[in-house]
Amino acid sequence: MKIIENLCLIENYYNELKMSNFFSEDVKKHIKVFEFERNEYLCTEGEDMPYFTFLIEGKAKVFKTLPNGKNLLLSFYKPLQVIGDIEVVKKQPASSTIQALSDCYCLGISMEKVRNELIKDSKFLKFICESLAEKLSTISTNSSVNLLYPLENRLASYINEASEVVNPENCKAYIDFVDNLVNLAELLGSSYRHLLRTFNGLCQKKVIEKDKFGYRVIDKLLLEKLAGDLYQNSKFL
Repeated sequence: MKIIENLCLIENYYNELKMSNFFSEDVKKHIKVFEFERNEYLCTEGEDMPYFTFLIEGKAKVFKTLPNGKNLLLSFYKPLQVIGDIEVVKKQPASSTIQALSDCYCLGISMEKVRNELIKDSKFLKFICESLAEKLSTISTNSSVNLLYPLENRLASYINEASEVVNPENCKAYIDFVDNLVNLAELLGSSYRHLLRTFNGLCQKKVIEKDKFGYRVIDKLLLEKLAGDLYQNSKFL
């Protein structure tokens, strides 16, 4: 994580995002800009969150560790998204882990400032409640996806978010996984063998293909069709 000290940048983001709608007071002087590189953690489950943040650029995945030690994919985050609303209200450490799938930029306000002062702001409190309601709806839908949809659709949705165009000239999008396939199987609630069979099935359908660099997306339209609206991107603002 890198902190970007740029008052003009903060001013521009503050006005562009109309953040005055979220607070009764001007909080620009309390805002910092953070840059997270791909694969970095925006927060880690069980650890204290020093900042209440807004994801303003990039995309990330959200997952939770279950009592059996396995991880389960909950959602994908894209701009504009609030991070830390649950932790503000419950005064607890991070309730899930958020990992960048691309370079991400966030605006952050000290959690101490939010918990001790801004939480008393009725305008901000209303904003927090609306954010939590949206997340509850999204997580409820995505939990049903994990139970009711075939692995093929869930994997297609993950690939659709995790693949990255590494050669703009020929638009080749490779699936660059943050985790190995064993961990990916856990995230999708699958066995390793079932995951491999599903990868092979997508290759047979000419959605992806495997070469010496890894798996490559060759039919983006069919991939998006299989992915559908699964794992809804939790997006509030």
